[in-house]
Amino acid sequence: MPASKLHDTQNQSDARGIPIDRVGVKGLRFPLKIRDRDQAEQSTVAVVSLAVDLPHHFKGTHMSRFVEVLHSHGQVLTVGDIAGMPRELLKKLHADKAHVEFRFPWFRKKKAPATKAEGLMDYGIIFEVNAEAEKVDFVVTVEVAVTTLCPCSKAISTHGAHNQRGVVTFSVRFTEPVWIEELVDLVEASASSELYSLLKRPDEKVVTERAYENPVFVEDLVRNVALRAKQHPQITWFKVEAENFESIHNHNAYALIEQTVER
Repeated sequence: MPASKLHDTQNQSDARGIPIDRVGVKGLRFPLKIRDRDQAEQSTVAVVSLAVDLPHHFKGTHMSRFVEVLHSHGQVLTVGDIAGMPRELLKKLHADKAHVEFRFPWFRKKKAPATKAEGLMDYGIIFEVNAEAEKVDFVVTVEVAVTTLCPCSKAISTHGAHNQRGVVTFSVRFTEPVWIEELVDLVEASASSELYSLLKRPDEKVVTERAYENPVFVEDLVRNVALRAKQHPQITWFKVEAENFESIHNHNAYALIEQTVER
């Protein structure tokens, strides 16, 4: 005898009349390959979220279909695969809106400023893609650690000035793809000094003195990033957040700017 058809509970109707904005899966780990500006491929592992909207009359969605779409591209994904994934979710789940997010570490070789000792710096990267009807929205975010030195502390102190490490979260929309390296460079150039993974004593001297000669408030930091973003020919929208982990205060300093770039 043929096996009886299994009951599809998700397709049952729901009488509560409440639509769900996003429903899907989170916390999936998946291998990812990213091509850098030098045309080399870097392998990493992303934490993935996949979601769609759910009309009020459906009881649930089909969670397995999200995983099917993710795995349909093979064992390693590319940026092109990620960009097209929301449209696949719309079709497979008969949805009106779809959301895909990939969070992953990205590494870059950096040479120390004086000794040229080489080490790897890591940055947090987020690819967020949303699709609705024929519209696809792709946002790239970089999370960059930097050093800032307080201008006020320098102005009022006889000896030295307090500095701290901060994190800049920089998100962009663009007309053409922008290299991750470009976004990282833009942020690091806006701080008192960039960070390095490996520093010898001559390097520490350079970094410390560079920061001392280039003091920035958290307000300066986001404004510096904003100015450079507005001058970038491919960036059409940006949001920049900066949080300084204060070294002499029991709080963090924070600032945010979000703008659409008029061309």
